[in-house]
Amino acid sequence: MNNRLNEFLSSMTPVLLEKRREFHRHPEVAWTEYVTTYKIGGKLKQLGFRITVGKDALAQGERLGVPNDADLRSNEGRARDMGVPPEWLEKMKGGNTGLVAEFDTGKTGKHIALRFDIDGLPIKESKDLGHLPAKNGFVSKREGAMHACGHDGHTVIGLGVAEFIHKFKDELNGRFTLLFQPAEEGGRGAITMVEKGWLDDVDLFLSGHIGIHSIPAGEIAATTTNFLSTTKMNVVYRGKSAHAGLEPNRGKNALLAAAAASLHLNGITRHADGATRINIGRLEAGSGRNIIADYARMEIETRGFTTELNEYMVEEAERIIQATADLYDVKVETEVAGTAISVDCNEELIPLIKKACEQSDTITKIHHALPLGASEDVSFMIDRVQKNGGLATFLIFGSPLPAGHHHPRFDFDEQVIPTAVEAFSKVIQNYIKS
Repeated sequence: MNNRLNEFLSSMTPVLLEKRREFHRHPEVAWTEYVTTYKIGGKLKQLGFRITVGKDALAQGERLGVPNDADLRSNEGRARDMGVPPEWLEKMKGGNTGLVAEFDTGKTGKHIALRFDIDGLPIKESKDLGHLPAKNGFVSKREGAMHACGHDGHTVIGLGVAEFIHKFKDELNGRFTLLFQPAEEGGRGAITMVEKGWLDDVDLFLSGHIGIHSIPAGEIAATTTNFLSTTKMNVVYRGKSAHAGLEPNRGKNALLAAAAASLHLNGITRHADGATRINIGRLEAGSGRNIIADYARMEIETRGFTTELNEYMVEEAERIIQATADLYDVKVETEVAGTAISVDCNEELIPLIKKACEQSDTITKIHHALPLGASEDVSFMIDRVQKNGGLATFLIFGSPLPAGHHHPRFDFDEQVIPTAVEAFSKVIQNYIKS
């Protein structure tokens, strides 16, 4: 099978790289991945997968941080203009994007699930010709949106794995579930697929990420450590406007409440049991220089090395947020817009992955583990599989990084795409034999 796999990868690589560039040109942010979902689904149907889309694939009540109705309608109109059929839009209406693809070989075996995230970020991509997508003509065509974290690569890796399953189906056994997840950014999408039950009887769960560490393409990690738990919160202060010169005493200043909170939040005492983080990423307030501000909004996040440490940060943040509202005599509303938990990969998978990938032309080095040092809502999927007795890991696929993740000049070495497809394919081959 190895020679056939090499031939398969050689023939698929140009196709996958072109698809990656297509997805890169048309990024879609969380809960608006209408065109992306449609394109993925169309290809998977051709490969014989059973497709479940949008509303049927997600536990809708678990969604967090969904855009407002106007944004959703605008993006649905854009998708319609780009050729997404009405029956697909109906399934995804209201920001129910993403899909699940199932393939049953018809032969007794294990249930293997893989997750691939598909969303972009609200970032304006650099058009500097030193930035490879700009130089080679596949820079984002959507102003203010960009694939700045490698999810365009993850999407086509998923398509490559689907092609592998289709091509080698006669030599495989068991069942396969591929989850093309929306809204990873901000920790919003994974829980909706978890709570729909897709992972409740999975024997092996695999996922992974391009980059993270700026190392040569070809180096991979069999497991990932240092998943930080996180909570994303939107905070709104509501006060009372007044003329700043004529009767300032009648106003209740929401701007000052938010400003005070932003300073005090950064002063939360760190915890002795491990690393903690807090960031105020956005603050908007007021309407004019001579008006006491009656409105302020903050977007903040907490993180912790463990779920318990993150909960400590959340509790302290909520205390300070309420205290500053009381101090300035304004009202406050807090909404959780995303979450992720801390998890550990199954270390017993390291020998299997190492054995599977050691004979390879593209995989040059296999690290037992590399740290993430950030948050990933795949943690909910890993946790669910492990709690039900399955094994789970999150691989890292190394690449030189011209700029960091979430940067306007983020990019990766496209050789990482066939490397990741090969790694997943070989792990699948070896696992079903074990």
